[in-house]
Amino acid sequence: MKFSEQWLREWVNPDLSTQELVDQLTMAGLEVEGFEPVAGSFAGIIVAEVIAVEAHPNADKLHVCKVSTGGSELLQVVCGAPNARVGLKAPFAPVGARIEDVKIKKTKLRQVESFGMLCSERELGISDHHEGLMELPADAPVGASIVDYLQLNDVVIDLDLTPNRSDCLGITGLAREVGVLNNIDVKVREIKPVAATIENTFPVRLSATSGCPRYVGRVITNINLNAATPLWMQEKLRRCELRSIDPIVDVSNYVMLELGQPMHAFDLDRLQGRIDVRLAAQGESIKLLNDQEIALKENTLLITDDSGPIAIAGIMGGMDTAVAEGSCTIFLESAFFSPMVMAGQARSYGLTTDASHRFERGVDYGIQVKAIERATELILEIAGGEAGPLVETLSEEDLPNQNRVKLRSARINRLLGIHVSDPEVDEMLTRLGFEHEKSEQDGEICWLVHAPTHRFDIELEVDLIEEISRIYGYNNLPVTVPRSDLNMAHVAETEVTLSKIRDQLVSRGYQEAITYSFVDAGAQSLLDPVNEPIALANPISADMSVMRSTLWPGLVKALIYNKNRQQDRIRLFETGLRFIQPANQAEIDLKQIKQEKVLAGVAMGRRLPESWSEAAEQVDFFDVKGDLESIFALTGDSDSFRFQPVDHPVLHPGQAAEISRNGEKLGYLGLLHPRVQAQLGLDEPVFLFELVVALLISGKLPDQQELSKFPEIRRDIAILVDQDIHADQILANIRENAGDYLQNLMLFDVYTGKGIDPTRKSLALGLTYQHPSRTLTDLEVSDSIDRVVTSLHDQFGASLRN
Repeated sequence: MKFSEQWLREWVNPDLSTQELVDQLTMAGLEVEGFEPVAGSFAGIIVAEVIAVEAHPNADKLHVCKVSTGGSELLQVVCGAPNARVGLKAPFAPVGARIEDVKIKKTKLRQVESFGMLCSERELGISDHHEGLMELPADAPVGASIVDYLQLNDVVIDLDLTPNRSDCLGITGLAREVGVLNNIDVKVREIKPVAATIENTFPVRLSATSGCPRYVGRVITNINLNAATPLWMQEKLRRCELRSIDPIVDVSNYVMLELGQPMHAFDLDRLQGRIDVRLAAQGESIKLLNDQEIALKENTLLITDDSGPIAIAGIMGGMDTAVAEGSCTIFLESAFFSPMVMAGQARSYGLTTDASHRFERGVDYGIQVKAIERATELILEIAGGEAGPLVETLSEEDLPNQNRVKLRSARINRLLGIHVSDPEVDEMLTRLGFEHEKSEQDGEICWLVHAPTHRFDIELEVDLIEEISRIYGYNNLPVTVPRSDLNMAHVAETEVTLSKIRDQLVSRGYQEAITYSFVDAGAQSLLDPVNEPIALANPISADMSVMRSTLWPGLVKALIYNKNRQQDRIRLFETGLRFIQPANQAEIDLKQIKQEKVLAGVAMGRRLPESWSEAAEQVDFFDVKGDLESIFALTGDSDSFRFQPVDHPVLHPGQAAEISRNGEKLGYLGLLHPRVQAQLGLDEPVFLFELVVALLISGKLPDQQELSKFPEIRRDIAILVDQDIHADQILANIRENAGDYLQNLMLFDVYTGKGIDPTRKSLALGLTYQHPSRTLTDLEVSDSIDRVVTSLHDQFGASLRN
């Protein structure tokens, strides 16, 4: 929010420089993003009047003007502005004046002398408008300093308010804050009710009272829409980055900036029947003031009459009932719209307005009558007219509850680490506008504080203590070093930390990614067609409308992003939560949502970085499987992990595996299905994996054993088994039957082809034996090999290959 320092000082004027005021606001939690003068650097510019205009004898687009600066002598000025005319008053830089670093001198333009320069707004640094001279009001005093006349010794301050401080989205709220911080009184403007001079009213009904519990309206007739908005109002609007349009719009904007209450005016002659505040029905549409025609969503709060929607409540009015040239009777609206209903409404239509910015954060629900009285006063003063009675339509039970919070003196002192006296607390609460009752309970001073209608954020005792700390000054709080007995946190030796897993993947060529938990609904259903995603009520954007049930959508999106930027080797991984809701339930609550931490990754492109010594081979299933096995090795319990073929809707048949650990499903690994790959627009194979972290990180504490000093004995065997028998089944059987002295088991060859039954394959295995305290005999090793061969034959029909 941008505001004029000069305007603020009309309400409260602390003895502070601009820099000190800015620093004070920032330290009070109202962060200032920046500030700048309202005009450029210049000197000697005055108000001048154009007395005569003649065509330039040597240039078609130039004029020769006679200009009065208040003295008896007229000055000749050559000017090219299209709006130069007799009677115009404009800023004038005479000879000797300065604009930025340029000193104005007498010059000749096409052989005609010019004794100065008539100025546009851009030349004075007031705005970017430069299509013509800056036009001043007819009553502007000729010869007066333009700085004094326009009060340009002013600064625009840009505030970046947090969402809970919507009370400071108006000069009134800012003045209240500055008054409290400096312990000075605020010059509150008295707003008196405007007496009705006509009986005209317009009926209003609230059909959606939860969204709009208070609606105040008034009819004003015989207004002059061509009346000029006063210069002081135009300047205040301009310095808050709002342009002057007409008296009605300008007054509405001015009251919004002054009091923080957005308003709207309808052309009464275009309204039909009565106003009805309701939710949109299916199939309704509206043409807005920005000429945009939109189809309305069913949960949208509307202002309607008998003809249909005439405004999106709290966001923007409709074109059909807009106050326009020729309008002379208006219906002025001032309403309270619930922040819960307004949240996300403007964004869902791609709109952002000053009104929606305020209503989404919450406006004072007790100020609507005051705002409409202030607006009525200004409209009658500027544009004339006659005001009807003020009509308020109200649903008391739907207004926000006024919170009552207990504040304890001892609690203040304990949390802030300082002693704040009771009178100081009384003073702070009073200046903040917090009604309170002081009492003593159990020997402790307490205050029962009633949060005012403009402070939605005061709910707990700590909220009040935060207010006290702000006003006391964060920079005034003592800096103390905390003392505590720190104990080492317990770390289980058998648990593999995520940092170790991350380091391992990085060492294997992966890079860690962090993606959003909100993903595109289409990508989510494509990469997880089994689980129904959880839809967001108010998504940030259409491509972030559901919560992820797998990390694959975010990682694949990141992979595509990198692929489109000429990256030919991509390895990404991420740890994060996935969100799964129970199936076939119409409604769910938060407790039913399964939030599970998983480790996921994607791989595509070259197996190894490009090098003269390496062939340009593509990554395959076994490369990624090896990456995962290196993680499993960190647990010290690699044998507990199993890879089994699986049919997965997103993975390629024959290159998809379910990974389990001790019989529990750990996750999946596989090649992205060609159908899904084509739908994503990818032209290279993509491998994916996803593992449940809770099942992955439990490790096995290694046993300590003395190294054997005795020789190893290795025996190699080659067996024939059916093609559908997996190697890990063979290895598990051997480990079970080989005995305690088997130290190492290795599959070193797989052969199919000539000399082998087409339905069978040959597996070559190396078995290494070693005894810890003596040399094994050939007989002991042979007995073990015989047990192994017999067991393999009995369980798998295996036979030794000759």
